[in-house]
Amino acid sequence: MESTKNLPIKLALDIGTTKICAIITAPDIKNKSIQVLGIGIAESEGLNRGVVVNIDRTVKAIKKAVEKAEQQSGLTTKKVIVGIAGDHIQSSQSHHIISVSHPQKEITKEEVDRLIYEASHIPISLERKILHLFPQEYIIDGQDGVIDPIGMSGVRMEAKIHVVTGMATAIDNIYKCVQRAGFEVEDLILEPLASSYAVLNDDEKEVGVALIDIGGGTTDIAIFIDNIIKHTDVIALGGNILTDDVRRVLNIVKSEGERIKREYGHCYINNLHKDDILQIPGIAGRSPKEIRRSDLTMVLQARMTEIFSFVNTALINSGYKDKLGAGVVITGGTTLLPGIDDLAMEILQLPVKMGIPNKISSQGLAPEVENPIFATGVGLALYGFRNYFDDDNTTLVFTNESTKKDGLINDKQDSQTKESDVQQSQIEEGTQEQPEQVKEKEAKLKKEQKEKSNKNIIKEIKKIFDQF
Repeated sequence: MESTKNLPIKLALDIGTTKICAIITAPDIKNKSIQVLGIGIAESEGLNRGVVVNIDRTVKAIKKAVEKAEQQSGLTTKKVIVGIAGDHIQSSQSHHIISVSHPQKEITKEEVDRLIYEASHIPISLERKILHLFPQEYIIDGQDGVIDPIGMSGVRMEAKIHVVTGMATAIDNIYKCVQRAGFEVEDLILEPLASSYAVLNDDEKEVGVALIDIGGGTTDIAIFIDNIIKHTDVIALGGNILTDDVRRVLNIVKSEGERIKREYGHCYINNLHKDDILQIPGIAGRSPKEIRRSDLTMVLQARMTEIFSFVNTALINSGYKDKLGAGVVITGGTTLLPGIDDLAMEILQLPVKMGIPNKISSQGLAPEVENPIFATGVGLALYGFRNYFDDDNTTLVFTNESTKKDGLINDKQDSQTKESDVQQSQIEEGTQEQPEQVKEKEAKLKKEQKEKSNKNIIKEIKKIFDQF
């Protein structure tokens, strides 16, 4: 194995509803891939549908997963690349215009940065924060379809931008859990974007592909066309609801329902060749139950049909379903259910491929992570090294050093910039308030925000549990 002593390492942390997965990696320079050096998995008990509902349990699980990865790799790092998902994620389209200020009317990187910076100031609710900004296309003096405007001449530049936001409290709680576990968040990345680095190739992204990441709590959708992320969506159903269905039908505990789903589950009755009789252990000494595997399959198929029907509606509503030349790639732990690809193909009426993580060096723990369960974790690591290899594709997300890399808005720096601009304006106008007045207003504002935040937390948690 190539020595990792002089190579940077990345710790990827997939904080999911069902599991928390930590992966320690280093770059394999020769093969332009990553070496997986350590893997740690811990059961996740503090999240529901991607949202933290118990900080202490989440912190404990993060520590446990990272400790396992560190022990296996013999390496440590305090910076982590974290994935975020959940039904609080929303997306919208935005349009922004600036005039080109360069003396020769040539568009530079600084001009593009300025346009994206302006886009980061779109008015959004106080309860939400911007996660990513994805430029779709640029328009120079009325000429549309421009992908890379740098070096072009023009006096007016426009951009169509896909904006992804998340609930502020959900984002803050992810940061809080990671920090309490003793780590620093290097990047917070939308999970379907991360998974795309692990399971999609450039050809698929160019001709059009929809990535469907079926996690424990949610099903995440990301659509790519012309190597650009065009649409994102989240469906508040995932693999956990299949376990709940099995548990309720058989009147068994959740852990037993999960075991039966994994060991005997099938979700496409047409592919079930042998209808075995399954014995289900009774609770507290009671007699065991019997169920036909076909009956179990019908339970799982009904729920997966519902999930794929929601996916199909989301694809149609996006306006891109008929542009998916490469069809659909499904990934995530739930896709291990036999028959799921055939069921997806039947409902979506598109070619379906199973998404297995790639770009993994054979020098590391490749066989252990070549599994849809690790798609997000491997993708987070690949995202961390996206600028490390010469031919890496970095056009998917805008990189803006004046805010934060790759479209994730640095709220602290952004607020400081805005505060500085306001103070400078007030000084020039002679209207700047006295320090006592400023402190009093800040204290009042913080109190109002805290009260509003607490109400939002209660409201969101109630909404989550009301859906059961």
